Amino acid sequence: MGNEQIPQPPPTPATPATPHRPTAQETSIAGTAHRRLLDRIGDLWALLTDRPISLYAASVLRIGYGLLYLVFLLREFPHRDEIWGPGAPWTPALAQQLFDQTGWNSILLLSDSRAYFELCYVTALVTSALFMLGWRTRATSVLFAVVVTSFHARSIFMTDGGDNLILLMALYLVLTACGRHWSLDARRERLKTARSGNAPAPVRSSYAQQLRSARVTLTTVVHNCGVLVIAAQVCFLYGSAGLYKIQGPTWGGGTALHYALNLELFQPWPALSHLVDEYPMVIAIAGYVTVLLQVAFPFVLFGRLKYPVLTVLLGMHIGIAVLLGLPLFSGAMIVADAVFLPDRFYAFLPHLWRRAAQRTGVRRPAPGRAAGSGTVPSQGRACVPGTTHRAAPARKDTTPATGLASEQS
Repeated sequence: MGNEQIPQPPPTPATPATPHRPTAQETSIAGTAHRRLLDRIGDLWALLTDRPISLYAASVLRIGYGLLYLVFLLREFPHRDEIWGPGAPWTPALAQQLFDQTGWNSILLLSDSRAYFELCYVTALVTSALFMLGWRTRATSVLFAVVVTSFHARSIFMTDGGDNLILLMALYLVLTACGRHWSLDARRERLKTARSGNAPAPVRSSYAQQLRSARVTLTTVVHNCGVLVIAAQVCFLYGSAGLYKIQGPTWGGGTALHYALNLELFQPWPALSHLVDEYPMVIAIAGYVTVLLQVAFPFVLFGRLKYPVLTVLLGMHIGIAVLLGLPLFSGAMIVADAVFLPDRFYAFLPHLWRRAAQRTGVRRPAPGRAAGSGTVPSQGRACVPGTTHRAAPARKDTTPATGLASEQS
């Protein structure tokens, strides 16, 4: 009785496990995520290929860096031989040894003749002026990059950090269509369009149309990539500078600017530097604000907070130029910040200038147009009395050099 066993049911054969089928909710979530990913990829592709972005900003960078380097070369004209010439302390032999290690090169080392150096210097001045004016921008941008690279590599230890940024931007601007606005090229295109009038466009073959479309698309992609690289370079510069400052005890203690103002090398006006140094609280606040803005700069570019940040950075760079005597560096940074302003801002500047000129009496409105009135586009040719010809519709300007304006949020 005590060892009586309870009968067990017969074992049933194991049933194979059924695969898990996704529910309708899981399927809808996966489909939504897939569609969003495809939409984002499509938006990015459209951003790169549909139209060139920041054409006005690229033109501002062209004018700014061309003018900066022209002023830089003119300022150093009396000292050109000591910095880049055959009589420089950094001799051509030392420069060549450095080139063997770094892979750099310079057209200034092709000859030891002083006449050749003077010719190169004059060529650099002319190239900077033509690049600033936007004459044959595609060719002059390449020449400007060669000039900046050659002068920078020839005497890399004789100049400050401002020309480093100009060197990078000169290389990047080769990729951009920086001559579409505010340039001699844009003026030539406008005059060409005005002379052509309402003449019918020449008939092109399908192969020629496809080739032209491919060229326009390739130019647009290269330009947009160049602008995005410029923006990324500026973000990296600000972010890395802020992170490096955080690691130092002087910036954390608010005394970094105090030591900078008391360095004789950075005292163009010693009395002004000592005057500012008498307000330690202001110096500490300026140091903390500088670090905060530089670290936060890459994260505020996608909203309207970037406008006050850019305004404060403008004041900071002006202070660096005046107090520390670094105008080239400050000017290069101010011009670089201009890439983050939308094209609608630059397109509004001529209208603002005309309104200000009319209000001050410098420029009077055209006859038959009220002062301050907006510009009305031409609607076509007037109909001559006694004729049966209708007014022809205004021909839309499709010239890429004058008809493209985009916004960058």
